[in-house]
Amino acid sequence: MSDYIVIIATSTLASIGTAGVPGAGIIMLSLVLTTVGLPIEGLAIIAGIDRILDMARTTVNVCGDLMVSTLVAKSENELDQEIYSALPTANQINT
Repeated sequence: MSDYIVIIATSTLASIGTAGVPGAGIIMLSLVLTTVGLPIEGLAIIAGIDRILDMARTTVNVCGDLMVSTLVAKSENELDQEIYSALPTANQINT
């Protein structure tokens, strides 16, 4: 049970410092593995697929940020519904 608490604490502290750093997940995982005393060799298996997982984490992060900023703007009556619902023109997309 104490290993779980150490993993949770280490992961939480590591994630605070690396929220916006691309590819930092694999480095933070090595930190957690060594803290708990697990062999670092297991990281090689995860490193092979971490690029795909990193892309998924980035997508979820960006979508979450967009959703929260939209909800906060709406709750503060700062959301311009006309701009929010408008479709972009080709000029706006290319610039």
